[in-house]
Amino acid sequence: MALEQRVDLRLTQKLALTPQLQMQLKLLQLPQLELSQYLQIELLENPLLELDEETESSEEAELTQTEDEPIIINKIENIIVDEYFNERADDGRDLGYFNPGIEEKPSFELFYSTSKDLWEHLLWQLRLNKSDDRIRLVAEIVIGNIDEDGYLKATEEEIAKLAETDLETARKAISLVQEFDPPGVGARDLKECLLLQIKNLGLEQTIIYSIVEEHLEDLQRKKYEKIAKRFNVSIDEIFQAIKIIEKLEPRPGRNFAQGASFTPVPDVYIKKVNDEYQIILNDEGIPKIRLSNLYNELVKSYKLSAEERKFFKEKFKNAVDLLKSLEQRNRTIYRVTESLIKFQREFFDKGISHLKPLNLRDIAEDIGLHESTISRVTSNKYLACDHGIFSFKFFFGNALNSSTGAICSSKVKELIQKIISEENPENPLSDSEISEILKKQGIDIARRTVAKYREELKIPPKSIRKVKKY
Repeated sequence: MALEQRVDLRLTQKLALTPQLQMQLKLLQLPQLELSQYLQIELLENPLLELDEETESSEEAELTQTEDEPIIINKIENIIVDEYFNERADDGRDLGYFNPGIEEKPSFELFYSTSKDLWEHLLWQLRLNKSDDRIRLVAEIVIGNIDEDGYLKATEEEIAKLAETDLETARKAISLVQEFDPPGVGARDLKECLLLQIKNLGLEQTIIYSIVEEHLEDLQRKKYEKIAKRFNVSIDEIFQAIKIIEKLEPRPGRNFAQGASFTPVPDVYIKKVNDEYQIILNDEGIPKIRLSNLYNELVKSYKLSAEERKFFKEKFKNAVDLLKSLEQRNRTIYRVTESLIKFQREFFDKGISHLKPLNLRDIAEDIGLHESTISRVTSNKYLACDHGIFSFKFFFGNALNSSTGAICSSKVKELIQKIISEENPENPLSDSEISEILKKQGIDIARRTVAKYREELKIPPKSIRKVKKY
């Protein structure tokens, strides 16, 4: 067979993210407090950014070209600073960050926690990780879908769809996060959480692992003799294994919540004015930054070397990218909130009982953005209104059929919690019985769905809720 050289034309699709797009994605996911910290760091690292103090002139730095020293800023493509600043809020809406908005914001008593939260802890580990960039990008979405207990609340398919990637990449990203501290984080259920911790202890090939993997339900029901018979061991050996299992943490994120008794800081305020809702982005504590005139001063005063020119060109581009990304973040959050009010108007008017079924796709289609963008915007962010402070995720729930039409899953969870709170503790209701009660109320719900919602409410099963009368 003869060897030959030839030219082939192939068309392939690759995920390529520009530095500016990466910055936009990063800022979108940051909640208000983390955004403040991020901007403080950028102010320290970039000499071409400065605080826009209220006492200073509001005039923006003029970037001109001198005859003696041509300014390399003008050579940067697609950067038109004056147009950039002039276009902000050109649609007449108050974006909160760049404009003062209403003079008085709603009064909310906020208490700040100095301890690092679970998501910040996970993102810190992700930044130190040297995995493939594509997997790390998907891992950010995974972290954004982890609840305060440390459990992943999205399926592999949902993660893949949000990240616009394949299932294998989504699985690798989930596995990567599951390797992080605290052990057990990123699990989909209690069994997986405990198994991850047992693996972390190096006990994967022991009876402890087998008990959790095959007989977790029997363990919860204290059927120790059945478990001993299954593995052909003594009851004492089972008790020894149980002692280790009892030391595992069923809620990996618990330690990050301890001592963090505080009201979440809202990223958005919603206030009703003359039967219309006004949206104000919370800029309290966020440094107001602008481009510095330092570059022009340097050009006029010194002969810059090629290396210095390269340094300031890069810093200038980073500064403009940051300001554009910050503006894009504010616009996107505003538009998502605006759409949320549109879909959940009855909630804002009448309260929680009027919450409607809603998913990310509804918002994405309404404002013309991708679901992954909506997911980033709504992750770890809070909204304050007349009814209280709510996570953005609170407003999204699946629809269930009822005799009066579709009903939001959040409302069904509320009903399940009420039914269980009123049950006889000596004879608690099973998931099947709760399902039948809800069906009598016109809500068509399966037993498995009741069990899923009960677990999300952190309510134990019937066997554990039962109180014996002595």
